[in-house]
Amino acid sequence: FKPLDEMPESLFVHIRYPEDLFVVQTYQYLTYHMTNVQVFYNREDLRAIPVEIFDQTQQAMEPYYVLFRLPGEPEAEYLLIQPFVPSNRDNMIAWIAARNDPPHYGELVAYELPRQELVFGPIQVEARIDQDPFISQQFSLWSQRGSRVIRGNLIVIPLNRSFLYVEPIYLQAETSALPELRRVIVASGEKVVMRETLAEALIALVEDQPAVDVIVAEPPVEGLPPVDDGDTIIIPTLPSAPLDASVEQLIEAANRHFEAAEAAQRRGDWAAYGREIQALGEALDRLVELIGEE
Repeated sequence: FKPLDEMPESLFVHIRYPEDLFVVQTYQYLTYHMTNVQVFYNREDLRAIPVEIFDQTQQAMEPYYVLFRLPGEPEAEYLLIQPFVPSNRDNMIAWIAARNDPPHYGELVAYELPRQELVFGPIQVEARIDQDPFISQQFSLWSQRGSRVIRGNLIVIPLNRSFLYVEPIYLQAETSALPELRRVIVASGEKVVMRETLAEALIALVEDQPAVDVIVAEPPVEGLPPVDDGDTIIIPTLPSAPLDASVEQLIEAANRHFEAAEAAQRRGDWAAYGREIQALGEALDRLVELIGEE
């Protein structure tokens, strides 16, 4: 192979820093970033590759190619990035990038984070995503609709004097082998938001909007298709129990109306909540009458 300085520019601009080489270098850097002999001997500053949630399981983070502007640089560039955490701890302590664009091809840039400041590590951000009640509710509803929720790679991006965390969310239907991008989660510090696009998520994060703007409702009862009003999916009121319903049927109907009312309350659909509460009351009244007759 020709040396890089002899390679035609039209070919050189397409070269990427090898990911396998970068992985070897980052694993060596976990220990050999320590330049003080005593610190190195005592392994006082040993680091580790962070853990993230990919699909639905935990795994070590893999390097990721991104296109953005490094702090202090005038233009965006193609980078291969990897964050680090202290050994046996989850907060982020450093971040490294391999530069791919000429004339800086092959340069490794490492950012050491202040020890007196707590910077969330990837698994801590994943935990905040899981702890958000609205995001967790949306994941649960999608799963109930027969879809598989796939959480993509968490990307950690330095932004001014802080970090931005971005995670795509995919849905895979039972009848399809091709996942579909449905949401993008963006986090910064303790704030987490989820929207349909990255642009919408960034706006929601900056404007301190709620974590989720619209929650897709639960799957409808068989025979009752959902009604789409353009902004959200509204579940029609469940049918009342038949006039000759037994005690068991009335109990089952009351339970369905109660669960539907709770679902309507969670998504803020107060009209549907009122209808389901009214139907619940009617089922309970008929149940009391039927029990009294027996």
